[in-house]
Parts: sequence; C-alpha cells; structure tokens
Amino acid sequence: MSAYDALEAKMTKQPSQVNDERPAILCVAGFGDNASMFEGLADTHLANSYRLLPINLPGFGAQPLAKATTLEALAQTVADKAIKHGAEIIVAHSVASIIASLAAKRAYCPLTTIISLEGNITAEDAYFSGTAADYSDPVAFRAAFLERLDEMAKTAPIIRRYRNEVSKADTLALWQLGTDARHFSAGCVPGELLQSAANVIYLYNPDNCPDSTVRWLEENKMDRIILENATHWASVDQPKRLAEMIAEALHR
Repeated sequence: MSAYDALEAKMTKQPSQVNDERPAILCVAGFGDNASMFEGLADTHLANSYRLLPINLPGFGAQPLAKATTLEALAQTVADKAIKHGAEIIVAHSVASIIASLAAKRAYCPLTTIISLEGNITAEDAYFSGTAADYSDPVAFRAAFLERLDEMAKTAPIIRRYRNEVSKADTLALWQLGTDARHFSAGCVPGELLQSAANVIYLYNPDNCPDSTVRWLEENKMDRIILENATHWASVDQPKRLAEMIAEALHR
C-alpha cells in the first residue's frame, strides 16, 4: 500500500465499505503541498459524518502530468475526482481555491460547494506561487523558494512541515503552476471567479491575508467565517477547530 493509499484509508475510515452513504468532501492542498496537509482531520468528528477524500495533485504527491501543469489542467483532475466519488463539496486551500473554482465551472462537474481556506482572492494572494514567474529556470526557483521557506521557518515553526512537503514536489510542476497562477491573477480577479463558481464559504484569519484581499472581502458579500489566531495551515495545527468551522459552514 502506497503512502497515499494509507492516508486515504485513514481519512475515509471505512475504505472497504462499498455503500458508504456519507457525503464526500474532496480536500485539495495549496501550492507545493499535498494530501498530507489534511491528515489531522481524520481524527475529528467531521470524518464521522463525511467521507474526507484528500487529493494528491499531479506533481504534488501524484505522478506529474505529461503536459504543462496549469490551473486548468489540475482543475480537470479535480473535476474527474469529483465525478468518480460523487463529491459535491470541496475544501480548497490557498491557490487550490482557483483550481476548485475552475473545476466547479465545468458543466459536468458535480461540485456545488467550495469551502475556501484562505484561497486566492486577489493577485497579492499569490505571495508564494506567483514568485515562480520571476524565474526562467525551474531549478533556480525551487532552490530560492526553499531557501526563503528555511528563513521563514526560523520564526514560524509551522513553515517547517510545509517546506518539507514542497521539497518533495516535482520541480517543473512547481514552477509551471506558480507561473500560471501569476499570469492568471494578472488577467482576472480570483475572488470573482470563486464567487461565481459555486456556493462558497470563505474561512480565514485576516491577519494572514494581504490588505487587498481583506478590502475585497469587506466590499463583497461572500459568506465567510473568521478563524481568529489561526495560521495559514489550520488543518495542520488546529484540525479539530477547523473541523468545527467546516461543519458550521456546511450547516448554514
């Protein structure tokens, strides 16, 4: 059994149960991360009521794509997973919020609800991914990004795990996705796409967001829940609290 299969079995809790009637929730990590980001949710009450299905995207825990790793290409992967599992709900972190939005916009995709965990709202939210566009060489970007995370981890321990997972990502996929995220956000407002794609509940700590994103949220009517004192990786360091917030969001 692969590491991903073991994680999926833990998350679903009843992998051999064929007629599992619990609603499925896809869980998609943000830039450079993978399904392990959601492992802590397996031990919360949310897993009793829902089939939590963490996704390893191509290049980020799963086999890289033969073509370019773009937001649209990854959205196709998410849409296919939603169809396979009959999932109408997705929890999407950071840049995965754009991916989830693009997937939900597909006519055949069953996704109707997006729980966005500090997902990209404005161009400034691509503060990690977007820096890839500053490099013409994927290897150079990876080295610089990991160095940046090493420096950040000195004062923010939560970054250490993230840095470790980023180091496992496919180098080309990391650079291609980050570059595409920058270009995408320059051409449209991710928050507008998110708002039009599905029923959305935005979970966030304003302290983690750029001023432009906080202003956008104040000026728009997107449903939201504030996670006070949470880090950008609430599923990692506060899974029980996050599970409570997700449950609240789904019962509004």
